[in-house]
Amino acid sequence: ALFIISVAARLVGLHVNTLRKYEREGFLEPSRTGGRLRLYSPEDLVRLHQIKVLVDGRGLNLAGVQLALELADELRATLEWMRATSPDPAAWERLQRQLAALLEMVGAPPASQCV
Repeated sequence: ALFIISVAARLVGLHVNTLRKYEREGFLEPSRTGGRLRLYSPEDLVRLHQIKVLVDGRGLNLAGVQLALELADELRATLEWMRATSPDPAAWERLQRQLAALLEMVGAPPASQCV
């Protein structure tokens, strides 16, 4: 499912101008139609919700949001690598809990929803 900007804004509880600002900041890049309408995917909505949590819930400014998003992306990549390499089950469980806690700190969705 793809959502136009007005629907996406309503779903995440933000103003359309805020979504445009977050796009200008490089936080996300919605797809575009031939007529240049922005189309937001479910993944875009998750990212917008994460940004909203960081700004409203954690009080971060846009530079802090950028850092938190980059950290969350790296944590997701680490989780994917760990899943692919299949380490010792006990070590995997411990690391998974640690990474999930870090993702929560930066307003990211739970690890089970990351990949």
